[in-house]
Amino acid sequence: MQPAPHPDPAEIWHWLSQVPDPEIPVISLTDLGIIRGVEWQGDTLVVTVTPTYSGCPATTVINLDIETALRARGIDKLRLQRRLSPPWTTDWLTAEGREKLRQYGIAPPIDGTAADGRIAGRIARLAGSSNLVVACPRCGSTATERISQFGSTPCKASWRCTACLEPFDYFKCI
Repeated sequence: MQPAPHPDPAEIWHWLSQVPDPEIPVISLTDLGIIRGVEWQGDTLVVTVTPTYSGCPATTVINLDIETALRARGIDKLRLQRRLSPPWTTDWLTAEGREKLRQYGIAPPIDGTAADGRIAGRIARLAGSSNLVVACPRCGSTATERISQFGSTPCKASWRCTACLEPFDYFKCI
């Protein structure tokens, strides 16, 4: 009797695109860009995951959700590989993920601001001294102001729109 063929990695990527991020359930782990690889090594499926940052409190839940989703699809031999280099960046968010964040009420990171390569620019953003213009995800106005560098989760900052007066989270550039 011939063993059943392994599911194609493209199909596995599709399955993983249905696993929501535990902190922001409107986006999937693939939208977030933390799934970095899916490959068969013999009879073992290896899924490479790069957390948004090394101390992310959701990492354990994310790994459990990946394992649960794949085992439900019949994957028996599975290894999750954590990769910290290169570090995750908000540039890895998909366009669909950015739009899902906006529709959910979270301002997505500004395109290209995460990987500018200039240490001074990154330090200025982290210290809050940059001239970042963030559009309100509710009304679209750019008349916004940062309330706090720290938001509801470590990867978000608290902002407020001075046009519609609504507070919102901004997904920080990393």
